[in-house]
Amino acid sequence: MKKKIVAVLLVSVMIFALVACGTTKQDGEKDIKDLEKITFVLDWTPNTNHTGLYVALEKGYFEEAGLDVEIVQPPEDGAEVLVASGKAQFGVSFQDSMAAALSGDNALPISAVAAVIQHNTSGIISRKGEGMDTPKGMEGHNYATWNGPIELATLEQVVEKDGGDFSKIELIPSTVTDEVSALKTKSVDSIWIFYGWAGVKTELEELETDYFAFADIDPVFDYYTPVIISGNEFLEEKPDTAKAFLKALTKGYEFAIENPDEAAEILCKANAELDKELVEASQKYLADKYQADAEKWGVIDATRWNNFYNWLNEQDLVETDIPENTGFTNDYLPE
Repeated sequence: MKKKIVAVLLVSVMIFALVACGTTKQDGEKDIKDLEKITFVLDWTPNTNHTGLYVALEKGYFEEAGLDVEIVQPPEDGAEVLVASGKAQFGVSFQDSMAAALSGDNALPISAVAAVIQHNTSGIISRKGEGMDTPKGMEGHNYATWNGPIELATLEQVVEKDGGDFSKIELIPSTVTDEVSALKTKSVDSIWIFYGWAGVKTELEELETDYFAFADIDPVFDYYTPVIISGNEFLEEKPDTAKAFLKALTKGYEFAIENPDEAAEILCKANAELDKELVEASQKYLADKYQADAEKWGVIDATRWNNFYNWLNEQDLVETDIPENTGFTNDYLPE
C-alpha cells in the first residue's frame, strides 16, 4: 500500500535522495507531495469498530489529505499513554476507560475528538429462557467479571434500578475469550458484550440468547464507546493536520454507512485473519449505528458526555472529580 519513490537529482556534486509519496515529471522538474506521518493506535485487534479507518486508507482519503497513516497495535496499558506522549497522534479509546486517564494528579492530556458509534451498544447476554432478559433476572446466576470498579458499579445500578438485589449475583472471574463457547458450555451464565460483534456472532452460530442494553435501562449509561482520541498538545500545535485527518476519517465512516458490504470487504482485505461472515454481518448491524440520530458522524453530545462523568463523580469512581466538558471536543470535525 505504501510506496517509496526515491528521486535522485544530480546538480553539480550534490545528490538528493527524496523519499515521499508524490508524482514526478519526466522533464526533470518535480512536483512532490510530502505526506505527513500519522500514527494511529488501535484499542484491540482490528474489527468493525475500525472499518472507517481501513476504508479511508484503501480509498486514498488520507493520502488526498496529505497524510501517511500507519496503524499500530496498542501496548498493554492502552492507546491513551501513547497518544498523550505524542508517540501516536490518534487512537481508539472508550469514555469509561478514559475516566481514569482524565482524573487525578497525573491526568493525561488527551481528548476524544470523534465518536465512532453514536450510542452505547453494550449490555448483558445470556442463554435464552433462563430468566436473565432483565437485570433483576440475573439474581441466582453467575456473571463473568473483570472486577472493574466502573463495570461492577454499572451492573449494580441497573440491577437495583430493576428491583433486583445485586448481592444475589455470583461474580466469577472472567476467562472468556469466546462468548458463544462460554455460553454453550455453560461455563458462565451471563457476560458483558458489545452486541455489534459478540451478539452478532451468537446469531450467526444460531445460539438463542437473551440480551439487555445498559442504555435502555438507564440513560446515564448511554455514553460514548468507542471514541477516537488525540493528544491535546498535538491538537493545539497542528490543528489543520487534525482537521485533515478527521475529514478523511469521516469520509471513511460515511462510506461504511452507505456501503456496508464493500466496507466489510475492505476490512477483510486488510486483515485476512478475520472471519469474513462475522465481519459482513457485524458491518450491516453497525451501518446505521455509526451516526444514528446525530447530525453527522463523530459528533459528541455534551449532555450525554457530562451525565456519565457526573455519575462517576457521584459514585466516587474516579480519583478526583472530572469537571464538565472535560476530555472531548467537536472542534476538529468537518463542518
